[in-house]
Amino acid sequence: MRRINGSVIASLALVVTVGALSFPVWSYADRSGTGQANMAAGTVNTKWGPLTASDRDLIIRVRLAGLWELPAAEMAMQRSKSASVKEAADHLIVGHKDLDQRVRTVADQLGVELPNQPNEQQQGFLQQMTNASDDQYDRTWANLLRSAHGKIFPAIGTVRNGTQNTLVRQLASDTNQTVLDHITMLEKTGEIDFDAIANGTI
Repeated sequence: MRRINGSVIASLALVVTVGALSFPVWSYADRSGTGQANMAAGTVNTKWGPLTASDRDLIIRVRLAGLWELPAAEMAMQRSKSASVKEAADHLIVGHKDLDQRVRTVADQLGVELPNQPNEQQQGFLQQMTNASDDQYDRTWANLLRSAHGKIFPAIGTVRNGTQNTLVRQLASDTNQTVLDHITMLEKTGEIDFDAIANGTI
């Protein structure tokens, strides 16, 4: 009898332990763009080379950028009266449509789950643009987008230089060119508040 009780207790303890270990994975998996494959901190071997956590992070960030910058650009085409802002918006539309196709193809090949909506911060950026008055709209739009591009630019270079995965390296190279083009076009609008961006107030 003692042996049976001991086995039952041991089995219950094992179930509880496995459940406790599994719960963080289960509870985290429903977050936008965070599938179980993306949560693994280690490196996964693929036929295109090893896929690291930083590789997966860049893939997801490229997708997220398109999810909010495309609607931001489309909004500018409707609201802005500035020819330079509309020209920059057109570059964003063309660039992110192309990148979105590329990143979805790469993610599918590498088994990386992608988000389908902007994250909370990005939704906040879009709301700031929506709420901006007509006389502040162009500057708000350009500053938010210039700041976002500037923050991802170093990460792209780091992954491009360090990744051993050929698909990720090509995506990083394509993204680098697109982001540089967008930064150049945004600066041409004349609406950038460089001091605010440098001080981190944007």
